[in-house]
Amino acid sequence: MTANCILERVAETRSTNDDLLERWRSGQLIDPVARIAHRQTAGKGRAGRTWLSNPDDSICFSIAYPFKRSPAQLAGLSLLVGLAVIEGIAKACSLEKSLLLQSGLRLKWPNDLLLNNAKLGGILIEGGQAKPTDPSWMIVGIGLNLRNASSIEKNIHEVGAKVSAIEDLLPENSALPDAEYLWLSLLDSLVQHFQDFDVRGFTPYQQEWSTWDAYANQGVRLSGAGKESIYGVAKGIGIDGALLLEQNEKVISIYAGDVSLRVQS
Repeated sequence: MTANCILERVAETRSTNDDLLERWRSGQLIDPVARIAHRQTAGKGRAGRTWLSNPDDSICFSIAYPFKRSPAQLAGLSLLVGLAVIEGIAKACSLEKSLLLQSGLRLKWPNDLLLNNAKLGGILIEGGQAKPTDPSWMIVGIGLNLRNASSIEKNIHEVGAKVSAIEDLLPENSALPDAEYLWLSLLDSLVQHFQDFDVRGFTPYQQEWSTWDAYANQGVRLSGAGKESIYGVAKGIGIDGALLLEQNEKVISIYAGDVSLRVQS
């Protein structure tokens, strides 16, 4: 298994996403490149949040990939990444995806992985297109908890936040895959999915994503910075990856990327 991109490994950096974004902005990116750090001192989550992890218990990396599609044609990319990550985990752990589904692995719109409603990992996508004739360089950052979920959870200052880890997915007495092997498995899956997405878009993946939908047909609350909460019933996703929300017997599409999704309490 060989990932079709340049591989970079560093002991420490502020943020692998920022490292690759800086290169994109200065025109230094030519080929796809993946960068992994043992420790990120300023790892990023969505909406300016900090991604908290323990270096020995997590894997955090970014991949910069040039899409032929324009940014406007990349709708659903974060959902596709979630599916690619699931496939990479399955391959690295030698587990069928159906077993992961039975174990409670799910995708939360638009960019989280959950295990029995506890956060297993997160996805952050940045980048863009410098000029119309350029590729759309997207920087995809991924953080996954490998082990010791309770230790990671203690560092989170969010009331009620729950954390899970890949070790919780494994059958009893099974060992975690080597972090390097897991990384390469994830990259291999990501690049394959990116290549297909660049040709076909997200629509062919709509049904597959729905299989992993964490909150299908549940009452939910969406909230974003400086915005009033929106309530409704989650009705899956559209062919463009938009969240479908039922309100007063009408279904609306939610596209905003800075919302959080919570089961309605």
